[in-house]
Amino acid sequence: MRVDFRTRYCEDTALRTTPPGVPVARVVVDVMLKPEILDPQGQAVQRALPRLGFEGIADVRQGKRFELEVEGPVDDAALARVHEMAGTFLANTVIEDFTVRVES
Repeated sequence: MRVDFRTRYCEDTALRTTPPGVPVARVVVDVMLKPEILDPQGQAVQRALPRLGFEGIADVRQGKRFELEVEGPVDDAALARVHEMAGTFLANTVIEDFTVRVES
């Protein structure tokens, strides 16, 4: 399995660089701070919401989302590789949790 990070963006439209005819699947990695870690950005958003007219929001946590286009089928081995990548590169597992899922 090879994860292709070469996707370019132009005017908010993803241009796939994978050769035509090669099947790709989208795998999403969501990274969030662990619950016990303070989230200053989330707190700033939470404080700003009532001033902007958005009431009733009890808490805000800020995170990151990575969308990976994976060539070929996403089997258990491919998911394991993405999980390894997320744990070693995309997330700081000391302070962040992550989830890996296939998006249809």
